[in-house]
Amino acid sequence: MSRVYNFSAGPAVLPEEVLKEAADEMLDYHETGMSVMEMSHRSKAFEKILTSAEQDLRELMQIPDNYKVLFLQGGASQQFAMIPMNFMKNKKADYIITGQWAKKAADEAEKYGEIHRVASSEDQKYSYIPDCTDLQISKDADYVYICENNTIYGTKYKRLPNTKGKILISDVSSCFLSEPVDVKKYGMIYGGVQKNIGPAGVVIAIIREDLITDCVLPGTPTMLTYKVHADANSLYNTPPAYGIYICGKVFKWIQSLGGLEEMKKRNERKAKLLYDFLDQSRMFHGTVRKEDRSLMNVTFVTGKKELDEKFISEAKKSGLENLKGHRSVGGMRASIYNAMPYEGVQSLVSFMKKFEEENFKDV
Repeated sequence: MSRVYNFSAGPAVLPEEVLKEAADEMLDYHETGMSVMEMSHRSKAFEKILTSAEQDLRELMQIPDNYKVLFLQGGASQQFAMIPMNFMKNKKADYIITGQWAKKAADEAEKYGEIHRVASSEDQKYSYIPDCTDLQISKDADYVYICENNTIYGTKYKRLPNTKGKILISDVSSCFLSEPVDVKKYGMIYGGVQKNIGPAGVVIAIIREDLITDCVLPGTPTMLTYKVHADANSLYNTPPAYGIYICGKVFKWIQSLGGLEEMKKRNERKAKLLYDFLDQSRMFHGTVRKEDRSLMNVTFVTGKKELDEKFISEAKKSGLENLKGHRSVGGMRASIYNAMPYEGVQSLVSFMKKFEEENFKDV
């Protein structure tokens, strides 16, 4: 069977070149006589994999020397608790709610301190990013938290919020490495890699060094203390070794294409093709305010649930997989991450045109 175009929101499509290279090395990695899956995380071979991955990521993102790069486990959802445990010195934090993941992060943080929800787009089913230029930021807030790209709803911050000098912490799980970022604008930027970088099981956290201290909330487990992992260079315990290995290959793949500036151009080209069709379609309609559209997750509907279901079913038969929207919102969602080729989006748009021609009478 030939490979399909996989529009899954995560775990998601990976570069075919990376998968083939990993397959070639599966039984014998660089003449070690074993797979990376089998080797000790304390071995020289894995130490080189980890060091190289961090260095390549630092170069791609131009990460300043005063930021630590941590390869962690537990998914982005574990960070919802780790962040307040490690950074809530005043036991107060401000959260901007632009979707389910920011809402879950705020609800989790509320177990550890006072949470102010300073802005939200829930009133319009998270279909836009609220104006964050002059928020009522708490004077003693330890940090301001955002989810930068909202996978479920297809929205993306185009301008970071004005935090009035407070530390900004951002979950970038579904837009990680999709375009250049200025790491210096964040106290912490983190994300699960399973959407745009690697297989499920790895979280990358980039944290300013002065924020990583022994001063954490009482009762914080050792494994949930950032300083423990930072002091051990992500090797306090057995890390998600194979996942890190694949991430490292994806970093090199991005470098080979020209880095994050080139990746942004590629992603903008793909997104434009799909959004341009949606804007002129008589059947399909985007669900997000235009100025807040994500480059990574494109959400759309026909307006009829039964027609949405028919589209998803017939698309699957045509090799266009995982177009069903998140269970909480329905409709369709095309996740067009870095590894989705332009040809995949072309195939999707061609199918959408054909489907519209054949079914417009049912709208």
